[in-house]
Amino acid sequence: MSPEFNTDFDPRHGEMVDVSPLLRRIVCNNPSKYSFHGTGTYVIGHGDVAVVDPGPRDPAHVEALLRALGEETVRAILITHTHGDHSPAAAALHDATGAPVLGFGPHPEDAISEEADADGENPAAANDAHRPDIDFDPETRLAHGDTVDGPGWTVKALHTPGHISNHLCFALVEENAVLTGDHVMGWSTTIIPPPDGDVSDYLRSLQLLLDRSDEVLYPTHGGPVDDPQRYVSALLNHRLRREAQILNQLAEGPASAKQMVAVLYADVRKELHRPAARSVVAHLTKLHNEGRAAPTFAAASTTSSDTVWTLS
Repeated sequence: MSPEFNTDFDPRHGEMVDVSPLLRRIVCNNPSKYSFHGTGTYVIGHGDVAVVDPGPRDPAHVEALLRALGEETVRAILITHTHGDHSPAAAALHDATGAPVLGFGPHPEDAISEEADADGENPAAANDAHRPDIDFDPETRLAHGDTVDGPGWTVKALHTPGHISNHLCFALVEENAVLTGDHVMGWSTTIIPPPDGDVSDYLRSLQLLLDRSDEVLYPTHGGPVDDPQRYVSALLNHRLRREAQILNQLAEGPASAKQMVAVLYADVRKELHRPAARSVVAHLTKLHNEGRAAPTFAAASTTSSDTVWTLS
């Protein structure tokens, strides 16, 4: 069973929208091939609230969020992870409200160089609004199982590494729902960029959601996932099928991730081939750790999509 993606989503940029009795969402106008229609900032509760993923370095989005909140009190700023479209605006929101910022931890060092992606852009450049949030340092670090609460709402942190090692999902206990960040998205699969992105971790994190009984998932990008068990199972099976396809490619002879993408992603838009190659490298790294694949030479870095691999 393949995942059935839902791309039917009206972002209503800059407008606060009710999505459930305890949840509202305002979408930043930062669409891209990675962020779909933009970053969805969620507000949990009413009166005394928590804000999840305030978004990128975009003053207009922060202003729209503050205007929509009005006289409400921000009790906590919760961060799923430190990619540049999720956490950087936490600093501006903290300055405006005094609310503490909570997350798993700083941006991992291994995740900085990985983000220089195929478009030739340098995400660490000072002018790049979506560069990794290397300055992020939460006032409170959340571990798996930690809770944050307010009037009428309780949030439980779920550590879900894979897309990035500091990724958290947030379970909204009262609604049997989970805010999934980039761990599970309804419009697309998740990129797993090495060396910090890890396929083994990602599969375990998918299983963590499967072991729960949530009724709905709310990704940061796009609309909700209304059948979590079926959809997450399909994502897990998709990853396992992709691994089998990679092994089949290597059985035909040595190949690089870039070469395999040309075959495995032939029906996918070319602009997505470079990020797809990063995910293929992550799969190859998993296979290497399991003794099933190896680079054909002692490369300086096995994270390159040009490195040639073979079966072990």
